[in-house]
Amino acid sequence: EYGVCENLRKLEITGVSCRDVYAKLLHRYRHILGLWQPDIGPYGGLLNVVVDGLFIIGWMYLPPHDPHVDDPMRFKPLFRIHLMERKCATVECMYGHKGPHNGHIQIVKKDEFSTKCNQTDHHRMSGGRQEEFRTWLREEWGRTLEDIFHEHMQELILMKFIYTSQYDNCLTYRRIYLPPSSPDDLIKPGLFKGTYGSHGLEIVMLSFHGKKAKGTKITGDPNIPAGQQTVEIDLAHPLQLPDVENLRDFSELSRIVLEVREQVRREEQEEEQRQEEEDGSQQAASPPAAQPQGEGATGEETAVGAEGTTQDKAPASQPFVLPMGVISRNEDYPRTCRICFYGTGLIAGHGFTSPERTPGVFVLFDNDRFGFIWLELKSFSLYSRIKVSFQNAEAPSREAFDEMLKNIQLLAT
Repeated sequence: EYGVCENLRKLEITGVSCRDVYAKLLHRYRHILGLWQPDIGPYGGLLNVVVDGLFIIGWMYLPPHDPHVDDPMRFKPLFRIHLMERKCATVECMYGHKGPHNGHIQIVKKDEFSTKCNQTDHHRMSGGRQEEFRTWLREEWGRTLEDIFHEHMQELILMKFIYTSQYDNCLTYRRIYLPPSSPDDLIKPGLFKGTYGSHGLEIVMLSFHGKKAKGTKITGDPNIPAGQQTVEIDLAHPLQLPDVENLRDFSELSRIVLEVREQVRREEQEEEQRQEEEDGSQQAASPPAAQPQGEGATGEETAVGAEGTTQDKAPASQPFVLPMGVISRNEDYPRTCRICFYGTGLIAGHGFTSPERTPGVFVLFDNDRFGFIWLELKSFSLYSRIKVSFQNAEAPSREAFDEMLKNIQLLAT
């Protein structure tokens, strides 16, 4: 605060008043503060717009280099807005390596805005596209193309560079909210970094919805684009894993998970049948007598109590190891876990073709880390919490958050 006041006094010396700062900068651009997802095709992104002294800066947050999920996030400025002596707000594009240059911001509506660069020549490098690609690769992956021996991974990286380079002069952003939390949540919801095989690290938002938890992609890839629900956890069906020796046997884990999947299917069918019978009875008969209050309450309390008991009886920690044959980008995963649940993971072909929800295991390690075993892919994703205090990112209501999730998924589809 002292620094801001000092800068304000310096501005007043040059003829820019505190009122100008508020009216032409802070008030005018107040609607773009907070978290945003850029529309970069399947790749998405995470933009945080903040007030920094006498500037408003848009920081693009990037995951650490693959596969180090526990490393802190990286960030770089995409644009900044400030007041010059002319007493009007100036927008500058920060893309590239030649310093700030002329840009433009258009606030389309309250939850959407766009940026445009008016001097894209500042984005180019003297060495041409080759130098731009090498620089991008070092920043994005922390390595050179020669260091990446997997041919398919090389193709994915080159594809991403070519695609995202098309968006260096104009971008549209849509507002996203951090998930609301409840005392009953398994862990605190929020943003996590996760390993996604050859696609590298991606950002996922974990949110809780009653008996379900959802992982929604904030950044994505050509198979599962940003905005899609990558994993869904069934909190009503905890899994009892075998001891470590038997857990090493993939077929044993597969048997346990598939048995639970069949149980879930039966329960869903029974629930649909019960609902149809209830609807038919209500249409055919006169209004039914009121159900005794105790009966309905008892049944519900019993179900909740049973779930609570299952979780309460789970050991504080139990040994954990990945089954033989399951591939993990990061071998430095915790060797103990708190509890596991049945879940499903979304897989698809290139271009989000033939999407399918497949069975898997959600593994809770601690308050800041969890994992997911993709049964069909025989792969493991490790997720680590993004420990950044984002401002102006709370949803005004639970309904607003749910609407935001629905909208970004529709846009992704």
